Amino acid sequence: MAQDSPTAKSPVWAWSLYDFANSAFTTLIVTFVYAAFFAKGIASDENVGTDLWSTGITVSALIVAFLSPFVGAMADRGGYRKRFLAIATFICIAATVVLFFPQKGDVYFAMTVFIIANVAFEMANVFYNAFLPDIAPLEKIGRISGYGWALGYVGGLLCLVAGLVLFVQPDPPLFGLDASTDAQFRATNLLVAFWFAVFSLPMFFFVKDEPVLNPPPLRQLIGEAREDLARIFGEVKKFRQVFRLLVARLVYNDGLITIFGFGGLYASVVFDFTLDEVIVFGIALNLAAGFGAWVMGFVDDKWGGKTTILISLVGLIAATFLAVLTRSVFWFWVAGIGVGLLAGPNQAASRSLLARFTPENHENEFFGFFAFSGKFTAFMGPFFLGKLTLLFDNMRIGIVVVVLLFIVGGILLLRVDEQEGIEASGRT
Repeated sequence: MAQDSPTAKSPVWAWSLYDFANSAFTTLIVTFVYAAFFAKGIASDENVGTDLWSTGITVSALIVAFLSPFVGAMADRGGYRKRFLAIATFICIAATVVLFFPQKGDVYFAMTVFIIANVAFEMANVFYNAFLPDIAPLEKIGRISGYGWALGYVGGLLCLVAGLVLFVQPDPPLFGLDASTDAQFRATNLLVAFWFAVFSLPMFFFVKDEPVLNPPPLRQLIGEAREDLARIFGEVKKFRQVFRLLVARLVYNDGLITIFGFGGLYASVVFDFTLDEVIVFGIALNLAAGFGAWVMGFVDDKWGGKTTILISLVGLIAATFLAVLTRSVFWFWVAGIGVGLLAGPNQAASRSLLARFTPENHENEFFGFFAFSGKFTAFMGPFFLGKLTLLFDNMRIGIVVVVLLFIVGGILLLRVDEQEGIEASGRT
């Protein structure tokens, strides 16, 4: 049951702080700093680096797509949600530390470690998101989901600022870092690992998990999870509004993944931003995204998750078109701020809408399919962006894929009946 009493404020904020912690990974590594450093500092040239980075994101997305429903079913059956969250968090943090070591030419070393870190990060989100229906009452689920996303963007922003001030800008670099090996850029991975480790702790101390009495042995658990997965897949299809939402999200979330994976890279390659400028760009986008997620959380609770997602998709289409067409750095900044304002609400409203549709005691399983829907086709955007960039030697053409994904996803979302989905969940 949702923790709706005044004493539940601590779990809500502890849960939200995990977003604050893990957003450092997506902000500095996936989107802005490490993506650009990989293309310019590790790969042989920028276009090859873009293609290889797209491959890394594609591979990790496919792994998560196939693992997440099964592991989610295991977590529900065995009561291992928090334990699995801790394991995935630890692996992500450890792999992030290792990302400090690849240097120029260590392409496959860097890609392999990044894939491990990214898979662990995404798997952790399966269990983290599954706590939302337990800590949030139905009438506040939109704003609490928004709190998490907003606090996450604040965390990413502050970590970006810390990376800029402590590592990137000082000349000569602080802490005895060797600029000839780009150690000042590579050290931002250590900052991310430390940030993630420290600020994720409240989640494990203050958010309680529902215990399962007499959980089965591991071998039996795997077999039962397989059976549950087949059953739940059938149930997901019976909950037709859940199924429609997940199908729509298969498509539009791929556009978001592509933006997050290539936003900093696009600024670096197309507009020739330096790494310092990419970081400042990321700071501005995180400010916009945090504000957008916070404000639109109230819109979500008032007008519904479906309407909030549709509003965000219309704005994201316009902003992405502007980023593709403009030759002006100023208008590119405008487009980037627009993407920031709307990306957070899109993700927060998608999460809250599924939480409204999810029946009790099936949170991990349904959010496993939620992760599946976010990753199963997630190779399409990065794959076609990378290949089109190589084919035309122009990243602007590659980014057009994002616009198409937003349009198709929005059309599919129109079929979702939010009220029917809430009634079918039994949470009314």
